[in-house]
Amino acid sequence: MSKIKSIILTFAIALTALISYVSSASDTQVMSQKQLLKHMAEPSSDVIVLDVRSKGEYEEGHIDGALNVSHTEIEDNLSLLANLNQYKDKTIVVHCRSGYRAGKAEAILTENGFTKLRHLEGDMNGWLKAELPTVK
Repeated sequence: MSKIKSIILTFAIALTALISYVSSASDTQVMSQKQLLKHMAEPSSDVIVLDVRSKGEYEEGHIDGALNVSHTEIEDNLSLLANLNQYKDKTIVVHCRSGYRAGKAEAILTENGFTKLRHLEGDMNGWLKAELPTVK
């Protein structure tokens, strides 16, 4: 009987964590591709494009000027290599290939006090489908 209670408790904890993750990721506002292009064209823009795909994916083609920090390294890079904390007061537009990894990164950033997060509409798949420019 206690083994069943333990399994139920573990499941409840996992479910609570999943609900917390989904609700925090879904709170991120979406920025359209057109809005991002407009911001990028402004010389005084404070928008940071954060590509959370792998280094290999990034090197195959990315949005010009995007900062690449894999979603698996976001937490480690809050104060180390990429020093993401320096961008806390800036608008950060997060994207990956299709949205899942960006959602994970957004949840971590939100938990660490980032309040100006935006999710790129369509992520990289949408960017490529719209035939928008990329660099290698």
